[in-house]
Amino acid sequence: MKKKGTLLVVDDNRAVLQSVDLLMSAQLEKVITCTNPELIPSLLKEHKLDAVLLDMNFHAGINSGNEGLYWLREIKRLSPNTQVVLFTAYADISLAVNGMKEGAADFVVKPFDNQTMSETLLKAISPKPKDKGRKTKGQNMLWGSSPAMERLRIMVEKVAPTDANILITGENGTGKDLLARELHAQSLRAQGPLEIVDMGAVVDTLFESELYGHVRGAFTDAKTDRIGKFESANEGTIFLDEIANLPLPLQAKLLTVLQQRQVVPVGSNSPRPVNVRLICATNRNLEAMVQEGAFRQDLYYRINSIHLELPPLRQRKADILALANLFIEKYAKQYGKGAPQLSQGAINALTDCQWPGNIRQLQHCIEKAVILSDKPMLTSSDFDLPQNSPALESAGETTLEDMEQRMIAQAIADCQGNMSLVAKRLGITRQTLYNKIKKYNL
Repeated sequence: MKKKGTLLVVDDNRAVLQSVDLLMSAQLEKVITCTNPELIPSLLKEHKLDAVLLDMNFHAGINSGNEGLYWLREIKRLSPNTQVVLFTAYADISLAVNGMKEGAADFVVKPFDNQTMSETLLKAISPKPKDKGRKTKGQNMLWGSSPAMERLRIMVEKVAPTDANILITGENGTGKDLLARELHAQSLRAQGPLEIVDMGAVVDTLFESELYGHVRGAFTDAKTDRIGKFESANEGTIFLDEIANLPLPLQAKLLTVLQQRQVVPVGSNSPRPVNVRLICATNRNLEAMVQEGAFRQDLYYRINSIHLELPPLRQRKADILALANLFIEKYAKQYGKGAPQLSQGAINALTDCQWPGNIRQLQHCIEKAVILSDKPMLTSSDFDLPQNSPALESAGETTLEDMEQRMIAQAIADCQGNMSLVAKRLGITRQTLYNKIKKYNL
């Protein structure tokens, strides 16, 4: 049964128009095609258009995308309720992101695959209420009010309701996992599952079983069938954290799944379709890794439809006090204590700190102070900060623990929060590093 709705497809390529018309006419009551964008205003008057698939460029040799952005603005001005899906090439994805800032509902990348095109247009024609996702639990994103975070919040509101693959970057402790949860909560998939996979913790030999599942008897310990994370996330979101840790051979296998939108469990020959929204995160420079040959370029483009960068805490000092008070309230309630105030000296000390461990370090610091202090006001001496520790200021009065704490803090700062590099530099495992960070409140 065809879905109610009218779709207008605007593209100067008649072959594209024919392909989309053939695909969508089988699913929608009415599809209109047009090669000339100048006809858009009259078509809006003649028909009640639910959605428009709009090409970004209409003249040969012109690839600025300005035409598409112009007609997007015109459509939204003349018919605000008409949803616009932008049609763009891989090289022009940044233009599509700009278009979403100006009101586009989503975008489809050329060359398109039929399933993605169909799903995107049908969602645009019959969108779910956006605030449905906002009612889901687990939203603890620490936005603050700094300009950098305000810009990020606006971008998230634009891209979250789409199915675009998102790459989140930022130093350790900046809240990449919280941002991934927020994106899922604001998405049209919010009522579906959110599966989280730490790629740095998945053993190479178990990668396929963990992500794609296995059938009984596939290997020695496979006593029953097991679905993988991709199938568990079907109709929802899968978040692949620490994506840069994935070895090259496994990158190729992941790329195949993303391209074919299906998984084959270990020990099986039967592919299973999966419909997931992909979010990845890393604290490393993937572009540099691509240049070095350590990360596949085609996979990078696949996961990086939209790039969101979380700024380090030292670049959003205006948020430190608000975050500190938020953590004070949280831990005072958790440990059954009255919430202490911050003295001006404590505020200055917290604000002046560089926080190489970012929000996570601030959170641990506040938690420790709330636990240990019984005073109604916290002063700078209640916080174990590097600049407040006499042991770190006098080399003649330094213990082994003080030296270790200083060395780890310095390594974190030098490696810009990249914990894999920190662990390698210090000659310890990541788990040992995390234990010491918690021990020293870094």
